[in-house]
Amino acid sequence: MDFKYSLSLRFCFKFPHIHYSSIYFLLQGQVCGLCGNYDGNSINDFTTRSQSVVENVLEFGNSWKVSSTCPDAASVKDPCSTNPYRKSWSEKQCSIINSNVFAACHSQVEPAKYYQACVTDACACDTGGDCDCFCTAVAAYAQACSEVGVCVAWRSPAICPLFCDYYNQQGECEWHYKPCGASCMKTCKNPSGKCLNNLPGLEGKNSCKYLQVGIHSTIF
Repeated sequence: MDFKYSLSLRFCFKFPHIHYSSIYFLLQGQVCGLCGNYDGNSINDFTTRSQSVVENVLEFGNSWKVSSTCPDAASVKDPCSTNPYRKSWSEKQCSIINSNVFAACHSQVEPAKYYQACVTDACACDTGGDCDCFCTAVAAYAQACSEVGVCVAWRSPAICPLFCDYYNQQGECEWHYKPCGASCMKTCKNPSGKCLNNLPGLEGKNSCKYLQVGIHSTIF
């Protein structure tokens, strides 16, 4: 689903976990919070509510609490140490990020931090939904690749599949999975092939396309 505020800020939420935010240039350097200030300088993204730039993630996160009655986070735990039985599985699954599947993107987007984040997230999901956490983490790297112009068709029936066609009524073909397709297409209801909101592709968001409309749609 999309939420759009003042024509300048867009949030895109994809079931079940992942979200993306997009801020138009008019707000560049005019925002603050947990997502940074969008001034093009990642070094000062950890700016606290009191406008101090810090390195400690706990100090940064705690400064943006909505309620003072909410206790501060005291430590950052390593999920793979807490759930050691998950580590080998997580490392094996997340190795897709470092594999030839994403080879075309490695020179454009350094995979190391995405791999580590994937392992951490996959280790943390020990109460169900483990594949969701893994898939969301890999999708984050795929999204970063897409943003620099490298689209990777990494999903398969065995790895984080998207069964868009399942939602079609019998004899119809409204929904279809195409990871590296055009963001705007000619369809029966959009014969010109022009879209009012021609957004850049979002990994997993534009993958399920509503073919009758031919614009950005998602199944939830």
